[in-house]
Amino acid sequence: MSKSKVDGLPVLDADAAVPCCPPLTAGELSPEDAERMAVMFKALSDPVRLRLFSKVASHAGGEACVCDISDVGVSQPTVSHHLKKLKDAGLLTSERRGTWVYYQVAPSVVAAMAAMLDLRT
Repeated sequence: MSKSKVDGLPVLDADAAVPCCPPLTAGELSPEDAERMAVMFKALSDPVRLRLFSKVASHAGGEACVCDISDVGVSQPTVSHHLKKLKDAGLLTSERRGTWVYYQVAPSVVAAMAAMLDLRT
């Protein structure tokens, strides 16, 4: 397995989305890793963003059109703002198809976050 980087986070195999980062119990985070992870957790700390992230993650086929997930109690421009924050944090990827934008969860980034919080080791 070769090392590569996806969205700035190292992974062993980007296709398998296997993170190489050790859990918190394995050692102290470097300042760079702490900053990178804080950005992602901060993006998820907003209730609207967390709902949008959940809607994308649970949508059939692993992707969601913005037109299918915008019913979170805020205006369409605010939905776009929150989706941009999630994308900027590396949690979502997007693809424009005609007039609509489709969002997908970035699996390698979520796997890295989960591995970091895994306290079982």
